[in-house]
Amino acid sequence: MVKKPVEIAEDIRIAQRHLLFGWWSLAIFVALGITLETLHAFKIVSYMGVDAETRRLMWTLAHSHGTLLSIIQIVFGLTIPKLSEQTSNLRAWASPCLLGASLLMPLGFFLGGIFYYSGDPGIGIFLVPPGGILLLLGVILVAVNITRDFR
Repeated sequence: MVKKPVEIAEDIRIAQRHLLFGWWSLAIFVALGITLETLHAFKIVSYMGVDAETRRLMWTLAHSHGTLLSIIQIVFGLTIPKLSEQTSNLRAWASPCLLGASLLMPLGFFLGGIFYYSGDPGIGIFLVPPGGILLLLGVILVAVNITRDFR
């Protein structure tokens, strides 16, 4: 079936949102990676000290998850226009799930590394599990819709 003009416009809007979010967040996480490498290069004690192992781990996880999720946003933005009109639940649910995951997971890791207690991450770490659940839901929704389109 052919998409209606309203559906095409909505697909373009969602795709643009994910492409913009993906590329800008990728820029932020690349900058964070450079910052972490700089902290490492200059042996900054608050990052490289023995007591800062938790911070180092949390911030490395924030950087790596943020970078990966940024790329997922870009791929999702490129995927949306390729799907049929039967993907209304994709537009309604997968998009906010993926955006929410891209905010919650890296932010949770980063905040968990700012204030930590006896080697345990700070309270910000509690943002990570909901972000993981949103990521799983978003990915499953995309996979289901792509499977439906390819049948």
